[in-house]
Amino acid sequence: MRGRRPASSRDRAGPRCFLSTCGKTPSHFPLRMTNRLLLGTKNQGKLVEFRELLRGVRGVEFLTIAERPFADVEETGETFLENALLKARAICGETGLAVLAEDAGLDVAALGGAPGVRSARFSGEPVDYARNNALLLERLRGVADRQARFVAVTALVLPSGDFFVTSGALHGRIAQKAAGQGGFGYDPVFIPEGMVRTLAEIPLAEKNEISHRRRSIARMTTLLATLEREGALSS
Repeated sequence: MRGRRPASSRDRAGPRCFLSTCGKTPSHFPLRMTNRLLLGTKNQGKLVEFRELLRGVRGVEFLTIAERPFADVEETGETFLENALLKARAICGETGLAVLAEDAGLDVAALGGAPGVRSARFSGEPVDYARNNALLLERLRGVADRQARFVAVTALVLPSGDFFVTSGALHGRIAQKAAGQGGFGYDPVFIPEGMVRTLAEIPLAEKNEISHRRRSIARMTTLLATLEREGALSS
């Protein structure tokens, strides 16, 4: 749907929100932002994918934690949207930069949507993806319904307080056992719809063509391109 403003618009109070879930963009962007954009994640797997997926964006310098360090942000939200905005706003407030942050996870139908927003810490602290995958397979032992989906919500927050949100999903099923050495997270146990290999068994370039992250970021790159084309990106 088209970007929309909340009931309490910036004309009266508060920032403006532009929400995109189908790749369409608002007809105008009444704001300014810097052409330096900080990728708000410390996850090296996500950074690799972000850089690849954002490679086609022109006129924007993407920074990482290596160039502009930031503190950890506790993910206390109950939804992917809440956590994505929580991280982007906190890092933006700390650094004074426009920030692109994401929250993503795995929803498994037979587990009532779990691990969901607790995906990274499904098996407890510290984060251990091999242990998470082992626990997931154990929970699904003997379960016929193995439908699942990856969900990604990406939030762009500007120093002005304006923000943009996009999302993407990848449907599939949970494998009977882990397979593959690529990717990260639940990739070794997730088989995309229409495929027989797990995400960890396919090349990164192929994964990036179909992933939930790619779908969300692709919609965000459309927003970024529009911002620059209409002169909303300034040095």
